[in-house]
Amino acid sequence: MDRKGSHVEVKMTARKRIALVAHDNKKLELIEWATWNRPVLAAHDIYATGTTGRVIEAELGIKVHRVHSGPLGGDQQIGAKISEGQIDFLVFFWDPIAPMPHDPDVKALLRMAVIWNIPVACNRASADFMIQSPQMRTEYVRRVPDYGENTGIDPLKSWTEKGSPGV
Repeated sequence: MDRKGSHVEVKMTARKRIALVAHDNKKLELIEWATWNRPVLAAHDIYATGTTGRVIEAELGIKVHRVHSGPLGGDQQIGAKISEGQIDFLVFFWDPIAPMPHDPDVKALLRMAVIWNIPVACNRASADFMIQSPQMRTEYVRRVPDYGENTGIDPLKSWTEKGSPGV
């Protein structure tokens, strides 16, 4: 990571850390997408919320780092991993029509992805475009606002201390 004015440059390695999340009505669609993209996903580290992770691990036969299910705090756990520099890419098939009791958690997760400037795919078409991008196979440097100026938090220091890949 390097400081460039009011931004920090964060290097993402060729092996990405991808979070997969899906609402109940979208789980089957995410499983189908993940199965179709198994060769690509197998080359990366996969994280997922509870049920989604269990099903993907069983269906694809690849290791999935699982957190709690969404309503039990899994969305927040993934958001925390994003803010700590432990997730590079979020695939979140969310259902914009069905009411969700944990909707604030969903908004918080999407907010973290935008704040920390990680790619987010919220539907199959976006996920298809992003997973096939040349940046998925190579290192990529993304620019993150230097929030340390306003918060006293130094992402460069905290991510370096945690041993974020590419530092």
